[in-house]
Amino acid sequence: MKTRKILSLVLAAAGLALMAGFAPAQKASDPAFKVKLDFNRWHDVGELYADMKRLQTAFPKFLKLESIGKSFDGRDLMLMTINNPATGPEAGKAAMYIEANIHGNEIQGGEVCLYTIWYLMENYGRIADITRLVDERVFYIIPTVNPDGRQFFMEGPGGNARSGHVPVDDDNDGLFDEDPPEDINGNGIVEQIRMYVHGRGNFRISRTNPNVLEPVPFGETGDYILLGSEGIDNDGDGLVNEDGPGSYDANRNWASDWQPGYVQNGAMDYPFQLPEARAVNDFLMAHPNVSGVQSYHNSGGMILRGPGAEAVGEYPMGDVRFYDELGQNGERILPFYRYLVIWSGLYTVHGGFIDWTNDGLGIPSFSNELWSGDQYFTSPELKEQQANPQSLIAPNVSRYYFDRYLEFGDEYVEWKPFDHPQFGKVEMGGIWKKFQGRVPPRFMNEELCHRNMAFSLYQADEMPLIRMGEASVEKVGGDVYRVFVDITNPKVTPTIMARAAQNNVVRPDLLLVEGQGVEVIAASFIDNKTLYKVNPSVTPLVDQKDLKRIIVRNGHPGKTTRTVVLLVKGSGTMTVAYDSVKGGKASKTVMLR
Repeated sequence: MKTRKILSLVLAAAGLALMAGFAPAQKASDPAFKVKLDFNRWHDVGELYADMKRLQTAFPKFLKLESIGKSFDGRDLMLMTINNPATGPEAGKAAMYIEANIHGNEIQGGEVCLYTIWYLMENYGRIADITRLVDERVFYIIPTVNPDGRQFFMEGPGGNARSGHVPVDDDNDGLFDEDPPEDINGNGIVEQIRMYVHGRGNFRISRTNPNVLEPVPFGETGDYILLGSEGIDNDGDGLVNEDGPGSYDANRNWASDWQPGYVQNGAMDYPFQLPEARAVNDFLMAHPNVSGVQSYHNSGGMILRGPGAEAVGEYPMGDVRFYDELGQNGERILPFYRYLVIWSGLYTVHGGFIDWTNDGLGIPSFSNELWSGDQYFTSPELKEQQANPQSLIAPNVSRYYFDRYLEFGDEYVEWKPFDHPQFGKVEMGGIWKKFQGRVPPRFMNEELCHRNMAFSLYQADEMPLIRMGEASVEKVGGDVYRVFVDITNPKVTPTIMARAAQNNVVRPDLLLVEGQGVEVIAASFIDNKTLYKVNPSVTPLVDQKDLKRIIVRNGHPGKTTRTVVLLVKGSGTMTVAYDSVKGGKASKTVMLR
């Protein structure tokens, strides 16, 4: 008995020792966040701005929060600038401009913007690539460029929330915004209305999906008629909810290929008529260092570039090459997204924002259409099932299956009886809530935020970045020297796009030579130093009058090192600098001796 007790104690002690060997020195955990934000919900405008303020307070060294202008309803367009002042001023670095929510109901882009600010700050000093990006680049981020439309969508029952709020007479009756969407039963949704008329209707309940009404075949009668959208005919014109706030398209009000309303619906009367468009354009014009643009929209799962209209013509091939490299890598970063040209892959757009930033401002620009319905069911086996029209997740019924089993019926509004003030006894419902379809399910939103942020950070990382390479000096005779300096842009994007050079919308790059008593006799770019030294034949920059300030009109290509050779007269130190609006500045100092 005594022996058994001793054995038990020994075994217990051994077990404790074994456990102690595997016990961590402290509790395992992710690093604690300075600011805890939620990305499984949707922020209204006030909540977005409050979280931006929390971030700015937590990271004052890097973040600057300011308003760049007012919306029509007087809301601020809040911009967050991310810059590390210890590595240089904003204007000396290439900047990435990111915006979202130009259409009021396309809300998840605002969450991606907020996530981007949060992620960059929380991981600065922890992840090497993030630290380098924040040190090398500037980020200008506006989570909502249409705060009026966003707030209307968030607070209201849905309806026409795509627009901003500049008044428009949609039905040409001389009145403005007098018949908005109405939620007359107070459940927060603008529903459909149907009336039961046994044997006298033109619709029937679908044989395959009881949630859906389908037209009856020719020669048959149904039991229902559809009366349109929930609401009241406020202006007595026989239409319901046809003249809500605004009802234009803020992404058709830009100066590149702008077309009047009879060509491009929703374009307004002239470019930059909308106060939000003017404010954004004024900001971009004042910040020529912006070298990349991302404008988040929804939905469809697309990485879009211009042109918006076929008639504008394809970009020059040099531009297409770097766009293709960025876009094709984007498809790898964003599963189920396709890299497309707007006019051929989506639809024709005249006067679009990213056409203006590309053609009018010379900035490589993308527009991501956030969220793809293909992401509801993602495995190869489920995709195969969806190809079967009889499947429970066939495209025509998959949303109902997803809502029933993953969102537990929260998003579909079933038909219910209602005593309508205009139609009497009807049923209302048969519609999806405003957060279903064009935006992802809440529990899938953080992945959407992270992957789209990752693509925009990749684009930011591939903005031009001028660096000086090797420099050498050869004595020709007397006080005359030949100076070789390598100038490198290791990134995909050139300092000046071909289209920008054609349109003269970006200041040329400058090659500058400084030195007391140094005279530049001749200058040229050469492709190969080794060959040049064997056969020193070059084409001088004959169109340049001041060889200490050489204008490089086409900029510096991406992923390229070029060598400038300078024939100079003088002595002492000489500095060669390359100054690019989009690619930053770099310099090299050599000794003439």
